[in-house]
Amino acid sequence: MTLLKKLAIYFIIIGAVALTSCDGYNRLLKSSNYELKLERAQQYYAKGNYVKATALFEELIPVYKGTDKAEEIYYYFSYCNYYQGDYALSQYHFKNYFRSFPMGKHAEECLFMNAYCYYLNSPIYKLDQTDTKNAMAELQNFIDLYPESSRIDSCNKINDILRGKLEQKERDITNQYFNIGDYKAAIASSINFVKDFPESNYIDEIMYTMIDSYYLLAINSLETKKLERLNLAMESYLKLVDLYPKSSYLPKAESVYESCVKIKSNLNQ
Repeated sequence: MTLLKKLAIYFIIIGAVALTSCDGYNRLLKSSNYELKLERAQQYYAKGNYVKATALFEELIPVYKGTDKAEEIYYYFSYCNYYQGDYALSQYHFKNYFRSFPMGKHAEECLFMNAYCYYLNSPIYKLDQTDTKNAMAELQNFIDLYPESSRIDSCNKINDILRGKLEQKERDITNQYFNIGDYKAAIASSINFVKDFPESNYIDEIMYTMIDSYYLLAINSLETKKLERLNLAMESYLKLVDLYPKSSYLPKAESVYESCVKIKSNLNQ
């Protein structure tokens, strides 16, 4: 038998098996034998065939509602969506599992997975951070409800990653305000950054931006507001010196401070 004929026979056999398998699954979907459907759904799940398992579990949820099997069916159904990469949908179902079975054996796990799915949907810091904030809120909710959980360390590590995204985004926003010359907005954003991210590695950079913003706002201000803004720039410089005496931004900040002193001296003459 030639190689070509062997390949032809091989593909015919594979096609026939696939067709038989497909026909068997279609017959299963039309069947009213729910015990068999549950058994096959679990088998598909175990083999990683989440598409077929999802369809079966979804049909079985209302059938077994209120029974002792309802919890496990919904648990597997939630993970089917997760393993298919639909994190928004699986997040919803994990949270719904927790609401439906708050004392269930998977309640803690599903509440954590609800937060984890938000985390997986969190985009790069330059994009909208709604899912990032939702993830942080859900993680805190989990920590509050399960303070002794073995998953707390994971929650804290994920929170650090998410917080880093918000920090980077706010840093960029502050710099953008400064670069376009909106010094009032840059000052407000700087103040909020220092308050929201006191442990950030960018604090001295942001404080310098605040100093420079006060200074540039002052020299472009009416005479009645100039002195106040110069004073705020100088006070911000002294705080920077006190908090970060070794900051690489000190030389530039000192130059701004000296300019403030000269302008202030001329105003008082």
